[in-house]
Amino acid sequence: MKTKILMVCLGNICRSPLAEGILASKLDPELYFIDSAGTSGHHNGELPDRRSIAIAREHGLNLTNQRSRKFVKEDFEDFDYIYVMDNSNYRDVVSLANSEEQKNKVDRIMNAVFPGENVDVPDPYYGGNDGFKHVYKMLDDACNIIVTKLS
Repeated sequence: MKTKILMVCLGNICRSPLAEGILASKLDPELYFIDSAGTSGHHNGELPDRRSIAIAREHGLNLTNQRSRKFVKEDFEDFDYIYVMDNSNYRDVVSLANSEEQKNKVDRIMNAVFPGENVDVPDPYYGGNDGFKHVYKMLDDACNIIVTKLS
């Protein structure tokens, strides 16, 4: 049975699609299923932001098969690990949990790099390309550590 990992941000068009693509590129698809979702449904069915697609492409990743979707309560049952991008996402996701077991599946992705510090991955949506480069680097660092922990 595959280990299932979900990446969550606000709109599921910038940060979580990058995190999904980065982590999926580092893990065996026969052993792991990686997906992403957003806490808001504002972009349901949309492609990732063109800037996320571009920065991913610079690193050899293709995000164009991804479509935005909203996080739903059933995701707690479907996924083993749920990584959120910031403290707001954390509150939104945990508020939907029905048990401590479900809450314990959720962590802020940067806690992989800075344990217990609850560092946010900034939302690059309103920024320029440098913001997306910075977010890519943060997520790549976190995903490298997550891969090591899973191995």
